[in-house]
Amino acid sequence: MYKYSEFDHAFIAERNRQFRTQVAHRLNGTLTEDEFKPLRLMNGVYLQLHAYMLRVAIPYGTLNSTQMNALADIAERWDKGYGHFTTRQNIQFNWPKLSDIPDILDHLATVEMHALQTSGNTIRNVTTDHFAGAAKDELFDPRPYAELIRQWSTDHPEFQFMPRKFKIAVTASPEDRAVTKAHDIGLRGLIRDGQIGFQVIVGGGLGRTPMVGKILKEFIPINELLPYLEATVSVWNLLGRRDNKYKARIKITVHEHGIDDIRARVEDRFNLIKLGYGPMDLEYVETLKAHFSEPDYDISEAHFELPKTGPMAAWIDTNTHAHKQDAYVSVSISLKKHGDTPGDASARQMRIIAELAKHFAHDEIRISHEQNVILPHVPKRHLAQIYEVLRSVNLNTANTGLISDIIACPGMDYCALATARSIPIAQQIAQHFDALKLEHDIGPMKIKISGCINACGHHHVGHIGILGLDRAGVENYQITLGGDGGPNMTLGDRMGPGFSAQEVIPAIERIVFAYLDVRQASDETFLDCYRRVGSDPFKTALYHASETQAAE
Repeated sequence: MYKYSEFDHAFIAERNRQFRTQVAHRLNGTLTEDEFKPLRLMNGVYLQLHAYMLRVAIPYGTLNSTQMNALADIAERWDKGYGHFTTRQNIQFNWPKLSDIPDILDHLATVEMHALQTSGNTIRNVTTDHFAGAAKDELFDPRPYAELIRQWSTDHPEFQFMPRKFKIAVTASPEDRAVTKAHDIGLRGLIRDGQIGFQVIVGGGLGRTPMVGKILKEFIPINELLPYLEATVSVWNLLGRRDNKYKARIKITVHEHGIDDIRARVEDRFNLIKLGYGPMDLEYVETLKAHFSEPDYDISEAHFELPKTGPMAAWIDTNTHAHKQDAYVSVSISLKKHGDTPGDASARQMRIIAELAKHFAHDEIRISHEQNVILPHVPKRHLAQIYEVLRSVNLNTANTGLISDIIACPGMDYCALATARSIPIAQQIAQHFDALKLEHDIGPMKIKISGCINACGHHHVGHIGILGLDRAGVENYQITLGGDGGPNMTLGDRMGPGFSAQEVIPAIERIVFAYLDVRQASDETFLDCYRRVGSDPFKTALYHASETQAAE
């Protein structure tokens, strides 16, 4: 992983020093909250429903055991003993005192971490495939290029006060586990004539106006990537709506102007600025790639036998993933124990994960956008040891990709923008289907829950999406079906009128039983089944069945 240079250390130290002074001015009343707001947002500090929240950057979701232990330190010393991993591959601390945040940032700096550009109208944390560098199906490791983009975008003078926030995702796998078409810019790795480059997708996004990203350029070679990104963001920075924050994202700009017009403007801008960039320092790119070199794999022929039945076998089946080395797997550590808050990890759990990474997984940890933790490089012979350690701290839930592996935003439990609760709904769904013992029969199913129209829970691309809204002071939950965040991203279809909080679980159950009834075989996934039969069987189950029950 990337190691800070002397410049990086000095830069972060100076930014932290500045923010410490700004916090002091806020605490003594020299700065009002309105004056302080843009300053705190530049440093990842939000004011939520009950307290300040600090969002810490985990660039492209990669960290090591030392850094994970530092996050545990923060949870214990300055918060309530836990942190919340997010869909942006970051971590949030929900209860720090404002007076303590400068000390937290200084502590982060000791392990080469920060909170810059995790909020505000700037380029946010660059995300990528959580199996990057390990995945059997990837063309190349995209993280060196994500790091290149991070360095280019951090404190970029032109892009600190844009119309709205801007999100970039990078992948080099055809499976697209980074959901690139739902981002302002998505980059999909390609190799053409032996040259590494990216397909550039623009104008994706969710929120109140969900849109699927469009191809801006079929292939940009790596030596032209940064000026092309700069050209794209510059065009939007000039055209983007500043009169209406709901129409300020680049997806609206692309929609209003059309992809052909945007492409022409970007090409003009690119041709103007690329000479000023000069030739890409490919030697520096190689230096970056060296930071992400593969671990020294141990592929010895040690004899070991994995269980074929029982809880551990179920966990291996759902929570391990193919690795480029046959003697290895990537392990997903589910933060979705039935009834727990999705994405939360206690300080003790963080420390256990750090120890596992250090001793059994080449000291690498990843955070997934699905709010789980990944050990990307695990020798298969260590799986039994890892499983037993995870079991001791309730991290052995065998549900990755199943119905209880739910993405949920904080909702009204924390967020000042939310109009409904998300966390209790996720907890109840998980507990309900765990009690029915149906998860593994149902198979792959992605449920995503948002507590307001801003769609932080990505409900638009859930196989089952749930959107919580306020209807005359009552929480009401709309359901969408058939969404998909993969390479052929699809927005879910809204089924009809919403359901009260008490009606949601029975409604999801009716959807699931309708699927089990109409699928052709046990290996036909919910998404494949929905695409085959359409929405009618599910609408009938949702509404006609509920009407019949009400009549009875």
